[in-house]
Amino acid sequence: MLHMITNASVMTRAANGCLHRLKHDSSGVTAIEYGLIAGAIAVAIITTVVALGGDINNMFAAVGSALNSAGGTN
Repeated sequence: MLHMITNASVMTRAANGCLHRLKHDSSGVTAIEYGLIAGAIAVAIITTVVALGGDINNMFAAVGSALNSAGGTN
């Protein structure tokens, strides 16, 4: 009976140690923060590309037309 109590006590201490380390581990939180920052940057890039996409396309079309009219070939 004493052996079972000792094993239970050892297991309880081991579980408490694991929970304590897990509670004070911040590496998962840091990874989540980096993921949120990367997501925000991606949204900003996509928004900018969508907003300026038509203007950039028109600019390249104008440059292409100017090059063709200046004697360039297609």
